[in-house]
This record gives sequence, structure tokens and C-alpha cells, in this order.
Amino acid sequence: EGTTLLAMWGTAYTAGQLFGALVGGPIGDKIGRKKSILLYEVIHIIAMIGGAISPNIYVLYVFRLIQGFGLGALLVVLFAGFTEYVPGRNRGVWSSRNSFLGNWAHPICNGIAFLIVTAGVSYNMNWRIQYMIPSVLSIIASLLIAKKFPESPRWLESQGRVKEIEASTGKPLPPVTEEPKQVKQLPYSALFKGKLLQRTIVGSLVLIGMNTIQYTLMTWMPSLLRSLGYDTSQSQFMTMFGLFGAPFGIFIASLIMDKIPRRVMGVILLAVMAVLGIITGQQTTMTALIVSTFFLNTAIYMYVCYASAVYVPEMWPTSAKMSGSGFCNAMGRVSNIFFPFLVTYVAGSVGSSGVFILISVVAAVIAVCILIFGVETRGESVEDIGNIV
Repeated sequence: EGTTLLAMWGTAYTAGQLFGALVGGPIGDKIGRKKSILLYEVIHIIAMIGGAISPNIYVLYVFRLIQGFGLGALLVVLFAGFTEYVPGRNRGVWSSRNSFLGNWAHPICNGIAFLIVTAGVSYNMNWRIQYMIPSVLSIIASLLIAKKFPESPRWLESQGRVKEIEASTGKPLPPVTEEPKQVKQLPYSALFKGKLLQRTIVGSLVLIGMNTIQYTLMTWMPSLLRSLGYDTSQSQFMTMFGLFGAPFGIFIASLIMDKIPRRVMGVILLAVMAVLGIITGQQTTMTALIVSTFFLNTAIYMYVCYASAVYVPEMWPTSAKMSGSGFCNAMGRVSNIFFPFLVTYVAGSVGSSGVFILISVVAAVIAVCILIFGVETRGESVEDIGNIV
């Protein structure tokens, strides 16, 4: 029953993220980057506060679903929108730095959870506190965004609202040296035609790989460690230290992201994850598990940075950027709705080592797909990337 509830917990969240990505992308293309960020932040905050005061598991699942919706939409707008604020020559570096800052959340949250557990806080209050802390931080972030964050100049241009760009940025525009190109407005159906269809397929496969591997490790690692005989406190401790590989991996990614072609980067990272997944599954001692999961997390989060913050967000024309990125994110979430149940079956029939082998198989399959179908975007401007239809 416990593993089924855990699977349902993850599935409710992922289902919310799925619909958030599908709906949030087109809304972001319609109302703009700043307004959509604030909208999804408000939804996410309401869901977290509602979750913290939930009277029973059923109400909590509803707010978990809404929380997933808000975050799924928010992540699409944040990462895809950010590519419009930085130059093409070092877009990968800046997007990686953005991801580096954001992914400190994973070890920090696990550290907070570890402190709460070791402090002897009751189980009924434990998870409620873990809901309230990020809700307060999100309120602060929303206030800063509302006051300081400008609307995307490229989005304003795509809407024909050029005069608003200076007002949004607070700075005068440089003189025009060439005739501006007309920005073509693309319908949602354009994602499934011509050259954009290839990008839709590649982006979906890249994020399917990211979601299944990342969320399997994050969600199931404590349970897998308990199955090896470690108690809750020990498994939380080991998971926390393993997750410090996340910021370490993204930091490394930020140094090399614009030095290696995007297709090559994706294939290398997936191959490394496949090998490390098998190695991790063979470890039995606490020290070996901490070390192997640290390096596995390093590779996984290099790939997370590559997939969610750099490669998939940057492959779209401005007028379809949120819609394209949102659809691919949704496809990644679809795989993650069903994958936890497959992991449950493998863990129950083969054991914890089988789960790591499953991660390796997924990584190898996606690597082959990127090698065959991948498109190259490194160093290209947003305008050149969009000039494909």
C-alpha cells in the first residue's frame, strides 16, 4: 500500500505538470513572459498553502495536482523565456547558470527535510512545514519579479509592440542598422509540420529521457535505500549528500555547454548515465552508494541542465517558443505518469539493482534517438533558429 500511495503521489504531481506544460506554453505565447510567470507563481503558491493545511490525503492529492499544474507551466515559461534575454554566442552558459542557481533547491530541500526529521518534529507537522517554507520564498520571488523583471523585448517585437520595449527595459534601444525582419506568427499546428515537427520529436524524446531518469532517482532513492536495510534517517542523509551532485553537475555544464555541439553533448551525457546507473545498482555499502549516487546525480543534472534549460527551450521561433517547449515538456510528463508503476514492478520483482539497470536502458535508447534525429542550435541567434519555416 505504501508503494502504491507513493506512485499515486508522484503521478498526481506529474499529471498536473503535464497539463500545466500543455496549457501554460500557449498562454505564455499569448499574454507574454512576465504576466505568465506571475500567474503561474500565484497558482503554485495557493497550491502549496492549501497542501500545508490539508485535512486529509484526498485534499492533499488535489492540491498536489494543482501544484504540479502551476510548476509545470512555470518551468516552461522560465526556461524558454530566458533564452530570449541572452545572446546566442553564450546562451548555453547563461541558461546553465540560471539552472545552476535553481537546482540548489534539491539538496537544500533534502537538507531541510533531514533537519526536520532529526529534530523530532511529528510526522503530521513534518510535511506541512516542508510545504510552507517554499510558499513563503515563492511569495518573495513573485514580488521581486513584479517590480524588477522586464517583459521580453523579443516577445514584444513579435507582437508588433516595439514602442513598449524601451518602457519595459528602462533603457533606450540602439539605433537600427538594418531593416527588421517580419516576425511570422505560427499557429499551434505548426509544431507538427515540416521542420518544426523534427524539433518537436527530438525535444519530446530529450525530455522523456530527462523526466524518467531524474524523477525515478529523486522519488525512489529513499525507498530503494530502505529496501537495502537503511532506516529513514540514514536514507535521507545519503540521498541529501548524493543530491549535492546536482549543483556540481550543473556548474560543470555551465563551463562547457557552449564548447561542445548540442547533439554530441546529449549523447555523451546519456552514455555516462547508462554506465553509472549500472555501477550504482551494484553497490551495497553506505560509502560506495553515496559516492556512486553523487557521480550519477552529477551526470543526470548535467543532462537536466542541457535538456530543460538549454537545448529544448532554444530550438523554437519566438512566436511558438512557449508552445513548442510546453508540448515537449508535456510529453516528458506523460512518460513520467506511467513510469513510476513500471519502477514499482521492477523494484518488486528484480530488486533495487533492477531500477538502476532500467535507468541505463532508457538513457541508451534516448542517446541513439538524439544521434539520429538531433538538430544543432549551438551559437545560433534566436532569429536564425526561428528562420526555419
